[in-house]
Amino acid sequence: MTAIAMTPLPSLDVLKTFVVVARYLNFTRAAAALHITQGAVSRQIAGLEDRIGYPLFVRQPRGLKLTAQGEALFAPLAQSLDGIADLIEQARLQPATLRIKCPSCAMRWMLPRVIRLQQAQPTLKIELTAVLTHGVDFAHEHFDAAVVFGAPPSGRNLVIHRLFDEQLTPVCVPERLPKPVATLAALDGQTLLHPTRDWRDWLRWLDAAHLGALPPSVTSQHFETLDLAISAAMQGHGVAIGDVGLVREDIAAGRLATPYPQRVATGDSYYLVNPTTAASAELDSFTHFICAEAAELRAWLTATAG
Repeated sequence: MTAIAMTPLPSLDVLKTFVVVARYLNFTRAAAALHITQGAVSRQIAGLEDRIGYPLFVRQPRGLKLTAQGEALFAPLAQSLDGIADLIEQARLQPATLRIKCPSCAMRWMLPRVIRLQQAQPTLKIELTAVLTHGVDFAHEHFDAAVVFGAPPSGRNLVIHRLFDEQLTPVCVPERLPKPVATLAALDGQTLLHPTRDWRDWLRWLDAAHLGALPPSVTSQHFETLDLAISAAMQGHGVAIGDVGLVREDIAAGRLATPYPQRVATGDSYYLVNPTTAASAELDSFTHFICAEAAELRAWLTATAG
């Protein structure tokens, strides 16, 4: 099949000049409307006529008159340019979609709040992406903001908001370990659910709780993420070590219980981070809401600390 060569179209600026001249039928008035010189208008029209191969205007002593070809072009070109202008304005008014990165461990806390915010502000579009990693690299990842976990983020041109600190405590369904529990003997025969492939979170809590050694009869199951371990605990499969802030709603609803009063602050925290270049009204609205929710959670953690 032979390809059909397409003649390059004149620029939109030149076509706009033609439409304005056709409306005024006067180079001077068209130049004033376009904020360019009369000479520039005349040169653009002459160049357009040379390019398309036929005259668009008849020059008369008292002004201009459209030729038959000019008349045929004027109305559809004017309509097309007005349509392009409308599309550009609609795109400007269309709210941008906020792209938020979130580690899977924080989705239990973040997702209900994002849904609630979107219900309150239907025009606010938020795309929440769950990942296994805990950090973000805005230079190579196309997100407007991210929830990161661990130490305070470092780097230039970042806006950083601390959300809340990690506090570990055992969690399980209420019927598995009735509250309150004073010793580790209650874990006799239980299955411990680990949010990592090792024991580090359980060991952190055991070291700080000073309750003694685990009964030798405990068994273990390991998961790739905290959320998976918490989900297993909610299904009654064992006792997980979890971040009390992340499961607050599950505790309040009776889906989970915290049988031991001891909580261990690990020194890690959750942060909301965005590059300074991502500033927008939508991001401001999102940040204000999430930070207010986090402040309320921090107050609850303080008030309920053992």
